[in-house]
Amino acid sequence: MLLPGRTPVVVLRRYAPSGAPHTAELAETILADVRATCDELGVTLGGGHTEITQGLDRPILIGQMLGEVALNRLVRKSCIAIGDLILLTRGLAIEGTAILAREKSEPLRRRVDPDLLARAARFLNEPGISVVNAALSANVDEVVHAMHDQTEGGLAAGLFELVEPAGLGLRVIRERIPVYPETDAICSALRLDPLKLIASGALLVAAAPDRANSVQSAIEASY
Repeated sequence: MLLPGRTPVVVLRRYAPSGAPHTAELAETILADVRATCDELGVTLGGGHTEITQGLDRPILIGQMLGEVALNRLVRKSCIAIGDLILLTRGLAIEGTAILAREKSEPLRRRVDPDLLARAARFLNEPGISVVNAALSANVDEVVHAMHDQTEGGLAAGLFELVEPAGLGLRVIRERIPVYPETDAICSALRLDPLKLIASGALLVAAAPDRANSVQSAIEASY
């Protein structure tokens, strides 16, 4: 949720596994990370509930964000228009590339350059998976018709989710989709389609053709 000019409030529920070592310290570490991120984004942390729960093997956080936005600044996917251009920030499958580099490192070491694999493993932080700056910069002049942060299902699912609320279709020119060399190499080695790889870290933005260049420039300046 991105609400320029307002201070969103996030309310958390935190669940920690029963019997986990240093449970209190773990909860404090997680909450410190949450506070730091909220401070960075100008978000107020509104408290919540912490619970030690049976049957879990890892901590779980559930967050709900509340806020206000002026109606003329609310971006809805149903407002996408025929003829709009769709921009993809950064590149394809940033999070998916990092996950594969970390969890499939052993088989990949035999097929992918080690330096490339090490770079891919850092994708969660470099370039990172937040789209906040891109989204805020894209709509600074209130010219964006729709935005969507793609995740599961990758770019292929994200494109459908972007246009489906307006009942529209779209034409995709695959050759124009920016793909990181790390993503291309890893997907080729594992015989995966990068368009279907989890794609957190990139934002889809729809804008009129005469505004697309200015939107793109604003987004690029935010990184």
